[in-house]
Amino acid sequence: MDDIAGFIVGGLAVVSIFVGLPWLIFHYVTKWKQTATLTGSDEKLLDDLHDAARRLDDRLCTIERIMTAENPDWRQQCLPGREATPRLLAEGERR
Repeated sequence: MDDIAGFIVGGLAVVSIFVGLPWLIFHYVTKWKQTATLTGSDEKLLDDLHDAARRLDDRLCTIERIMTAENPDWRQQCLPGREATPRLLAEGERR
């Protein structure tokens, strides 16, 4: 009787190590890879935010051009003691 119980326990140990453990690891690796990607709504939100940032940058460029046309020294008047800091250019924009 002791031999049968030992055989069953040993068989369960081997099965759990060589079948159960790899199955558990692969299951959670698959779940992790599925949740690590952006969903369609996340991508749409990022695209909307990028478009909003581009529009705001275009508006800022327009305001800066208008201000410079009216008063070329507006930057020094706005921030005394500081020189104008260069701004990143939008796509297709030239200085």
